[in-house]
Amino acid sequence: MWKEFKEFATKGNIVDMAIGVIIGGAFQKIVTSLVNDLIMPTISIFTGKVDFSDLVINIGSTAIHYGSFITAVIDFLIIAFSIFIVIRSINKLSNSTKENMEKLAKKSKFSKKLKKKEEKDFPAEPKTKKCPYCFSEIDYHATRCPHCTSILESITEQNKTETTD
Repeated sequence: MWKEFKEFATKGNIVDMAIGVIIGGAFQKIVTSLVNDLIMPTISIFTGKVDFSDLVINIGSTAIHYGSFITAVIDFLIIAFSIFIVIRSINKLSNSTKENMEKLAKKSKFSKKLKKKEEKDFPAEPKTKKCPYCFSEIDYHATRCPHCTSILESITEQNKTETTD
């Protein structure tokens, strides 16, 4: 069980998730500061210098701080919008990468077909040949037959004699 937990904990996904949570916490602090220090004071200018964090409804001895809730909702909306923008950008990048990969795959299929056609047009060099003296099968590049020890013409000499005839 410990071994399974170690494998789970050391997998890339859990480490990525932990990094995401840490960065998310830091990002939340930035957004909270943005809302509390810039956006809410700006809104207060237009609403008659009302400080949302001080908005409270007192019911008996209980105070309901709905101004803090409004601030938290604005925090949430800014974070959600920021995440939306990042994910949309990643998806666009991913889609363009996927399209490029598909184009490469199509080119690859075409090049494979072309290579197969070339292989048909130019057959591969044979690996063996028959000795013209003892008719044993020998290596294609052999210049002397290992069975009858006859000296064989080299391939280039055969080609030269064929072209001059």
